[in-house]
Parts: sequence; structure tokens; C-alpha cells
Amino acid sequence: MPREPQTGGEGFVAAMTVTDATLLAVGSMIGSGIFIVSAGISRAVGSPAALLAAWALTGVITVLGALAYGEMAAMYPRAGGQYVFLREAFGPFPAFLYGWTLLAVIQTGTIAAVAVAFGRFAGVIFPAISPVPFAGLPRAEFCAAVLGCHTGAEAIVVGLTPQRLAAVGIVWLLTMANVRGVREGKAIQTSFTLIKAGAVIALVILAVTVGRNGAAVAANFSPGHFFAHPPTASPYLLVFGAAMVGCLFSTDAWNNVTFAAAEVRDPARNLPRALVMGPGS
Repeated sequence: MPREPQTGGEGFVAAMTVTDATLLAVGSMIGSGIFIVSAGISRAVGSPAALLAAWALTGVITVLGALAYGEMAAMYPRAGGQYVFLREAFGPFPAFLYGWTLLAVIQTGTIAAVAVAFGRFAGVIFPAISPVPFAGLPRAEFCAAVLGCHTGAEAIVVGLTPQRLAAVGIVWLLTMANVRGVREGKAIQTSFTLIKAGAVIALVILAVTVGRNGAAVAANFSPGHFFAHPPTASPYLLVFGAAMVGCLFSTDAWNNVTFAAAEVRDPARNLPRALVMGPGS
């Protein structure tokens, strides 16, 4: 007989195992972020050594954060994640502000950024998903230095494009799947995580075998290039710290598993394990 899922607090169904929770943490971290920010980080730090150091330091910070969250998740294994931790530590008002900020800015902005990246990379595979606005629909152009725009060619075009339509569509599709229930949501999450992890592993293997480029290896790892100086006169510590913003953005969201604490079986035991094994892997 299959084991019936436990019922979590507040009416939640505790259907997620420690494996599901771990893959949720892993899947939240592995995404398009590393492909989006790496070029900018490389330009900022100026050398492959500094780029790898930024990612390594980010990994250490992430694991330390996961260990701290594991302790708190064991103490407060309830749905809400950081909201619960802030409420217990500082009271209801800071937790209330965080909850609304998470809804209006933090999580919403992250989902939008990842969805836009999905549409952009999907356009590489399917040219019909283009960044050109649909003809006949309203559009506008904005250009301001604060937006990183300095010339007309860099203007931000506001309007409906196939890429943006794909981004909105994938958000709707995944939202509908998660609304159906935790079983459907965890099935999709687990499947996508395994696919993404397999793709990353395959990418690494292909990069060092079939796609190995001797000229690129020499250009990046020769003594004169591996420890090259940064292309800026600013204090290097500030440059390195600013570059790590992109790294931290890419590895963020590992803590999302704590929001679903009430849907994890034996959360006081399994959440800390998932938080350590997920970012640690």
C-alpha cells in the first residue's frame, strides 16, 4: 500500500519528501542567472581567476546561509519561510513589511527576470520568438542614463513582443500547475531540476571534450591572462564586491524551500537536510 501523505499544519498536505525538498532547493538555484550575469562579471573583475574566485566565495556564503536557515527551519518548521523567521525575531510589523515587499518586488521581480531570460534564450532556438514588437500594436521607447541607456540605439522599447509573450505564458503555465496542488507542483519541479542538472553536467562534459578550444584555453588560463588586472581604476575590493551581486543573484532562491515547510514530511528533520544538501551540491 502506498504511504498516505501527512497533513501539515494549517490545512497543508505534507506530500514532499526530503528528496523533493532538496531538488526544490537545487532547482531554485540552477537557472538562467549564471548565463545572464557571467559576461558582466568577467568585464568587471577583468580576469578568469577573479571570476572563479567570485563564484567560489558565493558558494561559501550560500552554504553558510543554508546552515543558518537549517537551524531556523528546525526551530520553526511552518509555512512562510523568512516571514516566520522575521516575525519570531523582530515581531509582526517587520515581517508584514517583508511579506508585502516579497509579493510586490522581490519574488515578483525575480520571476519576471527569469521569465524574460527564458523568452530571450527560447528565441535563439526558435527564431519566431523574436524581440521585435508585433506590428500594429502600441509601442513606446524610453532612454535615460539611470536605465543604462545613453543612445537611441539602446532605448528600451515598451510593447508586446513574441519574447515577452513567451515569458508571460510560461509564468501563467507554471502558476496554473502549482495551483492544482503540491503533487503536481513537485512533479514538475523535480522533473525540471533533473533536466537542468543533467544539462549543466552535459554542458561541462562537452566543453572539455567535443567543444574544447585550445585558443580559448590559452587565452583564459595562461599566466599573463589568468591573473590579469581589472579594466578599471576603482578600488578593486569595491569592484569585486559589486561583481558578486550578480553571483549572489544567480545562486539566490535556495531558501525558497522554507516557504513550503508545511508541505514537507517531518519538516523539523528534513528541511535542514534539504537546505544543506541542496546548496552544498
